[in-house]
Amino acid sequence: MSSFDVDLFVIGGGSGGVRAARIAASHGAKVMLAEEYRMGGTCVIRGCVPKKLYVQASRFADDIEDASGFGWSIDQATFDFAKLKAAKDKEIARLEGLYRQTLEKNGVEIVAQRAALKSPHEVVLADGRVVTARYILIATGGTPSFPEATPGIGMADESNAFFEWDSLPKSVAIVGAGYIGVEFACLLQRLGVHVTLITRRERVLPRFDHDLRVGLHDSMVNMGIKIITENDVEMISGHRGNLSLQLHGGVALDVERVIFATGRKPMTKGLGLEPLGIAQDAQGGILVDAYSKTNIDSVYAVGDVTNRVQLTPVAIREGHAFSDTVFGNRPTAVDLGPIPTAVFSTPELGTCGLTEEEARKAHDVTLYRTSFRPMKATLSGRADKVMMKILVDKPSDKVLGVHILGEGAGEMIQLVGIAMRMGATKRDFDSTLAVHPTAAEELVTMRTPVA
Repeated sequence: MSSFDVDLFVIGGGSGGVRAARIAASHGAKVMLAEEYRMGGTCVIRGCVPKKLYVQASRFADDIEDASGFGWSIDQATFDFAKLKAAKDKEIARLEGLYRQTLEKNGVEIVAQRAALKSPHEVVLADGRVVTARYILIATGGTPSFPEATPGIGMADESNAFFEWDSLPKSVAIVGAGYIGVEFACLLQRLGVHVTLITRRERVLPRFDHDLRVGLHDSMVNMGIKIITENDVEMISGHRGNLSLQLHGGVALDVERVIFATGRKPMTKGLGLEPLGIAQDAQGGILVDAYSKTNIDSVYAVGDVTNRVQLTPVAIREGHAFSDTVFGNRPTAVDLGPIPTAVFSTPELGTCGLTEEEARKAHDVTLYRTSFRPMKATLSGRADKVMMKILVDKPSDKVLGVHILGEGAGEMIQLVGIAMRMGATKRDFDSTLAVHPTAAEELVTMRTPVA
């Protein structure tokens, strides 16, 4: 009989923790999971799911405007943000319930409290109860990184708070031009908000492929978003609803609200890592090996808290691999490349593999690129463009990277990811029959390299 209360104690009820708990239980482990807030974590509660719902709502603005080109007459269209928020909240509550049901059906005991490590085999709950565990998995995710030293920062919102807004302001400043910043900017602009985006870089989306960055940046400017580059906020004054932002160089900006989307950091504060000597990186991320084990044999970590790749599907895959390794007798290391991913701006981005800049540093590259007006825009009159590029290793013909800007990019890149995972060559793309008429057919009809 085990000398521990449970075989596995999971700290955190987000995507990675829930998957790990469920799979461990399916392997016969006795599992307890602690979550102090709501089940589902950042993605379900205050991240990609509510964000995508808001993005979809915002795109109806374009659809209504485009409809006349296709013979439709839509008069007096109105938008009710309160109705959208209520629908979003209802859906999030439904999803949270499904997470709970799934765990309970698999025999996982859920504890609605904060938990921290007391020893390599002990967890202490907020009420003082101590639970012993053969293994402990930390899956607490990440939290928005907020510039606490900025004067007046208490009057700003971080990305989590945005999803609790009950009404939309007339104007907003968004500080940061990564995933979250550009997605919020595009959706809010389409919902009727005057948006100013502030970034310290020369363009949006640092670390993405150059052509994607240029294409999205120009599109956002053309749709009416004001982008202030190579600048940052020095001070905020006033109050929510009437804020004044002082930027470097004497630039001033008046808005009703401001959102800081300046990255995320691992949520490790107060977990009791330091007394146990659990190794962390400079940002607080928990250092783990290929099997998600920390420098203490009984303690593991998955997802954003490790600061490896901050993507929900990665956390899910890591959680599953952990449980297969520790409880399923199937040692599994997660292969993190190439990873298909999307940015749900409008137009949206899909990307997989190396950027052109990365590829040219390590490979002899052949570049294929095309830009065209999508079929829908020929009747709507919209000035949209789709951009696609394929990076190929010249000696081996292997596809190194695929980048798409335009409607449906997220859906396309998921399927491209399968091909790249299998080691697809440009000849494989060329020998695939096109589906006509689609935008995606351009991926298999590009024949002439541009560089």
